[in-house]
Amino acid sequence: MIDTSSSGASRHATAHHGWPLLRSLQGYRPSFLTHDLVAGFTLVAIAIPEQLATSRLGGFSPQIGFFAFLAGSLAFALFGSNRFLSSGADSTITPIFAGGLALLAISGSPDYAALAGALALMVGVVLVLGGIFRLGWVADLLSIPVTVGFLAGISIHILISQMPAILGLREPGGAMLERLATLVAQLPQANLFSLGIGLGVLALIALSERTDARIPGALIGLVAAAAATVFLGLESRGVAVLGEIPVALPSLAIPDIAVSRWLQLVPLALIVSIIVMVQTAATTRSFSPDPNQPPDVDRDFIGVGAGSLIAGMVGGFPVNSSPPRTAIVSETGGKSQLAILVAAAIVLALLAFGGNLLRHVPQAALGGVLLFVAMRIIRAGQIVAIYRQSRGELLLVLATAVAIIVLPIEQGVAIGITLSLLHGIWSTTRARVTLYERVPGTSIWWPCNPHIPGETQPGVVVAGFQAPLSFLNAYHFRNDMAALAQASTHPPRLIVLESTGIVEIDFTAAQLLSDTISACRASGAGFAIARLESERAQRAVERFGILPLLAKGQLFQSVEEAIKVCGGETTS
Repeated sequence: MIDTSSSGASRHATAHHGWPLLRSLQGYRPSFLTHDLVAGFTLVAIAIPEQLATSRLGGFSPQIGFFAFLAGSLAFALFGSNRFLSSGADSTITPIFAGGLALLAISGSPDYAALAGALALMVGVVLVLGGIFRLGWVADLLSIPVTVGFLAGISIHILISQMPAILGLREPGGAMLERLATLVAQLPQANLFSLGIGLGVLALIALSERTDARIPGALIGLVAAAAATVFLGLESRGVAVLGEIPVALPSLAIPDIAVSRWLQLVPLALIVSIIVMVQTAATTRSFSPDPNQPPDVDRDFIGVGAGSLIAGMVGGFPVNSSPPRTAIVSETGGKSQLAILVAAAIVLALLAFGGNLLRHVPQAALGGVLLFVAMRIIRAGQIVAIYRQSRGELLLVLATAVAIIVLPIEQGVAIGITLSLLHGIWSTTRARVTLYERVPGTSIWWPCNPHIPGETQPGVVVAGFQAPLSFLNAYHFRNDMAALAQASTHPPRLIVLESTGIVEIDFTAAQLLSDTISACRASGAGFAIARLESERAQRAVERFGILPLLAKGQLFQSVEEAIKVCGGETTS
């Protein structure tokens, strides 16, 4: 999912792009303007209903979603790198921080809003520092199965949370499963008009998406739902609407909360920051404007982080990059961040002068928008692929999804991140020493395979290790090497370690490698290392004093060279 070479790529990109601000406008030509205007108008048609719905999902008033979009758009245009990326309120992280904040304050209360602003500032600081210190590798903490499970859990969470709006019922309290049980019990009381509006908007968006992703199905659905509500008098029949949106522009202020409350937000801020990093890295890599230049992931962290900083100071909440909105800008021919700024200007005008335009939009219509979002973020194809190709990792998908659904959502995400790290550690510990054979008629040595004929060299054992050599697997390495040295009826004269896969050697591994070499020498066998290509591993061999212990005191560029130089050597 995510390219692990982000830091190096970022350095390259930073060298290539010299502008400190408004980088996407570098080399801008007048002919781009028409493209950016078209992309901007298309984007705003998608963004307005999405930002409204996401704000509602988090328990905020509608204009707060617009504040988030303005903050994210302006900040990324100023500080980001990617020409297409759209930042703002996002349905992936909103359920996470909304669930965490609900444990600290009543949803919709002034305290809740202040905590959201403080959280946005903290997330912004983490993202900006992550970009400055080139922490793009943090985006790789979530494996694909865990990410798929995380998205599936978030999707179910959104579906359940929107059922009251779709059904025209009051919002139940309690844990997620308890809320679901309450909704099922209240089904006979559902408002059929609200249900029809929600499902109708969902169907319209799905049809538009299938026909052409550039068709603003969500906006069309909201307009149609609002018109039906007015002309059919549906408010009098129990259909809840947004009501008048306050006409007010955002003002800058730091949330005034106690120090203890800031400290309570630290774990949630770190979790949200990791998710934002993962999604931002994936988005900027997926929609790179120049395939010949690596994306500047770290710079984009700064752009998205600055958006959260501004959002926190205008009474908003953390923002995130949006893959669907970014795709719209890219697919409609946008050339720069000017397209996003055009959309932001329209939203700003709506805030300043159009408070009454959205008052008749039904809550069920926004629920329909979010139902479509929930259905879109489920990676059904990837789940099927994981099931077919790696059923063991399917457990990671299920465990992460269940944790997010059953537990408080921020705890579920933390469990998903932990599972991803543990899976990575477990995979590293499974690395074992493998015997190699020569491909007949060549000088190539290859891992033994029962389906591929190979040949060996009398008195020589060639083995490989396809993982970084660290404290996680060093003891297995030592034991496997000892077993190889003792497995043959005739003790080998030379053991060659094919080291292409050893990209790192830590202190513990270096000590055990030294012990292994000394044990081979004591048994009368030479020990050579071939094809140690990693510069870090080469420096480690020198730094830890391993080089003098090797046969001929040197590293070899190939197995054949090692055998030719050391094959007849016996040490004591």
